[in-house]
Amino acid sequence: MNAVAAMKHYKQVSVHSNLMDASPHRLVQMLMEGVLEKVAEAKGNMINQYIAKKGKDIGTAISIIAGLQSSLNKDAGGEVAENLDNLYDYMCRRLVLANSCNDETILDEVTSLMIEIKSGWDGIAETTKK
Repeated sequence: MNAVAAMKHYKQVSVHSNLMDASPHRLVQMLMEGVLEKVAEAKGNMINQYIAKKGKDIGTAISIIAGLQSSLNKDAGGEVAENLDNLYDYMCRRLVLANSCNDETILDEVTSLMIEIKSGWDGIAETTKK
């Protein structure tokens, strides 16, 4: 097994292990981290003109956001859940546009939005620990 394959295997085992031990709150954090990672990879691939990889990364980011969106409980979450639903929809549409126009600034915008959402989510964890 070469070094790259070994690292990929290690990462898969590590992610699987973290998933098994994660709370529901931590799982959402991991999904948000996944979006940030895939958008960053897409930006690098966009800069380097690796079109297929860029498209795959953006597609994965959209899928993760769609998963976050589908997990919203609009009955219990009320206006906050509705606003998140709209924001997730906006982010997905922006990612599609970034992909088709090769626009790094749109990827930066989506990253900024996800960081803001994630920081709020991370704050919930701190609040519940106290």
